[in-house]
Amino acid sequence: MAVTAPRHIVVRCHPEQQSFNAAMASAYCAEVRQQGHEVFVRDLYAMGFDPVLKSVERAGPDRRTMPDVRDELDIIGGADVFVLVYPIWFGGPPAMLKGYLERVLGTGTRPDQFRQRAAPGVLAGKRMVSFSSSAADEHWLATEGQFDALITGFDRYIEHGFAMAPSEHIHFGEIVDGIDSATIDAHLAAVRVHARRVCETVGGP
Repeated sequence: MAVTAPRHIVVRCHPEQQSFNAAMASAYCAEVRQQGHEVFVRDLYAMGFDPVLKSVERAGPDRRTMPDVRDELDIIGGADVFVLVYPIWFGGPPAMLKGYLERVLGTGTRPDQFRQRAAPGVLAGKRMVSFSSSAADEHWLATEGQFDALITGFDRYIEHGFAMAPSEHIHFGEIVDGIDSATIDAHLAAVRVHARRVCETVGGP
């Protein structure tokens, strides 16, 4: 019987197609494919994803799964690794990524399930890796408490609520206009190294 290759879902959330975030996603995908794994990119801005949670989508006896969410779940279901690629804006991820979590990744989850660290859904038991960027440097983020708050209030919150495998977050600061190409190349090389490590952790076909 043929062994299915591990599947990675890369959720990219940046409006610019030529951005550093786009380059990070491409570097991750290239390395994953080189390792013999499957990878699918969900480019939220290119998709025109609607991040607004509808009343009928809230957990409860009358909850309905909207067609766009159902289609998305069909695409990302069965993945082994979920990779989030986004910029830090005003101390957190873009609103569209939060909406993707609310409408797709956490669809149907009740508050009591989350508190019990037993929320169902596509994230349950899976691995999450985040690649983020910011114009600020790490020292400024640390001084303001932003990065620690993001890790605790977003990464760990999701990881624990869905009983996921330990998550990982790789951040690159000082991503601004005019940044030199050597620095960008070094960052993208680091992304590929992390991608290779994730593949080794998950296993192969």
